[in-house]
Amino acid sequence: MVKDKKRNYAKENKWENTPEQVKRRVERNRDRRAAIKAGRVKKGDGKEIDHINAPRKGSLAGSKTQVLSRAANRRKQPSRGGKS
Repeated sequence: MVKDKKRNYAKENKWENTPEQVKRRVERNRDRRAAIKAGRVKKGDGKEIDHINAPRKGSLAGSKTQVLSRAANRRKQPSRGGKS
């Protein structure tokens, strides 16, 4: 259910630049580049690297990856709903 609540973009930008989120983004980018180098994905192919059983917080290092379509990867994500 979507609420009629305006997004706080300033708060989102602040969160995206926290050291923890920067580290996770670097790890996601590293895994994507490794998959490109291995020939598992190509730029513009609509595929994404999914981290299997990745922790919600902390490092992604050591988690196994698989290639999924964008739609399939979005379907398996947990909801982003906040506290009610």
